[in-house]
Amino acid sequence: MQERQKRGRFQWLDEYKASKTVLFWACAGSVVVALVVGFSWGGWVTGGTAREMAEQSGAQARQELAAVVCVERFMAAPDMAAQLAALKGMERSYERSKFVEEGGWAVMPVSAEPSMPISSSDQRRAAGLCAEELAKHEIPATGTAEQINATPTVVQ
Repeated sequence: MQERQKRGRFQWLDEYKASKTVLFWACAGSVVVALVVGFSWGGWVTGGTAREMAEQSGAQARQELAAVVCVERFMAAPDMAAQLAALKGMERSYERSKFVEEGGWAVMPVSAEPSMPISSSDQRRAAGLCAEELAKHEIPATGTAEQINATPTVVQ
C-alpha cells in the first residue's frame, strides 16, 4: 500500500497500455468532435452551401451594380428634378421601385458580350435599391445650375 501512495497522481497513465479497440474508438470520437465543432463554430460549410453562397453574392453584386447604374442614369435625365419630385411623392417603397422599373432606369445597358446577365428578379431588386438611394437625394432647386470652374487654382 505504501508503494501505491508514493507514486505520482498520473503515473498510472505511463503504465496504461490501450487496446486496439480503445484506440479505434478514441480516434472515431475525435473525428466526430472535430466535425461537430468545425461545422457548428468553425464556419465550415458543404460544397452545395458554398455554391449557394457564391451565387447569392454574385446576384447581390449584380443588383448593386445595376442600382448604381440606375442612379447615374436617373440623375443624368433631363427632367430629373420633376421625376425625383414624383418619386419622393410616393409613400410606399413598392410604388417607388415600380416607378423606377417602369421608367427604364434600372435596365442594364446591353454590351457586345453578355458577360453579366441580369434576371428579372435581380432587376426588380436593383430597382428597389435604386429607388431607396434616390429617395435620399435632395430635389435640386429649379433654375439653378452648378458652376464649374474650368481653370484650377493653386493654393500656396
